[in-house]
Amino acid sequence: MTDVFVVGGGLAGLAVAIAARARGFRVVVADCARPPIDKSCGEGMLPETVEALGALGVPLPDAADSHPLRGIRFRGEEATVDASFPRGEGLGVRRTILHQLLIDRAAAVGVEMRWGVRIGALEEIRARWIIGADGQGSRVRCWAGLDECVRESRRYGFRRHYRAVPWTDRVEVHWARQCQMYVTPVSPNEVCLALLSRDPHIRMADAETEFPRLMARLGGASQGTNERGAVSAMRQLRRVWRGNVALAGDASGSVDAITGEGMCLAFRQAPRLAEALESENLDSYQRWHKRAMGRPAFMADLLLLLDRFPGLREPALRALESWPGLFDRLVAFHTSGETLA
Repeated sequence: MTDVFVVGGGLAGLAVAIAARARGFRVVVADCARPPIDKSCGEGMLPETVEALGALGVPLPDAADSHPLRGIRFRGEEATVDASFPRGEGLGVRRTILHQLLIDRAAAVGVEMRWGVRIGALEEIRARWIIGADGQGSRVRCWAGLDECVRESRRYGFRRHYRAVPWTDRVEVHWARQCQMYVTPVSPNEVCLALLSRDPHIRMADAETEFPRLMARLGGASQGTNERGAVSAMRQLRRVWRGNVALAGDASGSVDAITGEGMCLAFRQAPRLAEALESENLDSYQRWHKRAMGRPAFMADLLLLLDRFPGLREPALRALESWPGLFDRLVAFHTSGETLA
């Protein structure tokens, strides 16, 4: 028996556990994997994400294990646009390092963690509150009858690290006809490349033909990790709670990885959900969740237009290149919620 039982020990599950402990709940986290848990992602945290992580009391990684991010750069075939973050810095950090930092924080505040444990059904759990933080394919969501979607779409992502000195303090988005490649510095000597596409057959090996300038920039750098893949989903659920079950992280809905907002949403959800558990008012979490998904979903739709209609991409990038103030405002809106006006 416990107050809060969190199914899923990834970033979202640990964030909820830490926030719930801050409210005085007894918390158990269970996951069938063993840490540190890796996941295919771009590994860049926007300034809002860094701020939300700090609010949970999680320390930032050492400079040797991370890299500051000061803006975003889009590179098309002909045009390039660049903007700095209006407030604060982002951070590039390996997923496994970030996961271990959350584990350490959870242990420090008294969260009980059970690794290598598989939950067979909700009936096996004896807790006042059950939190499903078990990812996009959430079994908790299915068991609780919360699978109904308002909208859903999928793309495919693949990630690999290269041993190379970063040449930028930006998250670079390289656009090709069928896909995008994200470049994120994650340490003084390593960069993360993440490929996103609607085509499930495109792999990192295709980068040499799709992104010749980028591969030339890497200059034959050796691979630091093997290729790792995942589904990138746009999913909005009709409900994120029922009875004593609530969802968090990707289990509660997600935006396409093109936004870089997944971690930020998870870290911001955690204290809101903990507050709702304390007040026994999960309707408040439902309302906040819907509002919080609005801006990332809007930006995802906007960016995916450039992916869906390649003929629009270069004219749009050239227009932004000739009017850099507009790209500055878009980045400010995307990363800190500043008005577009």
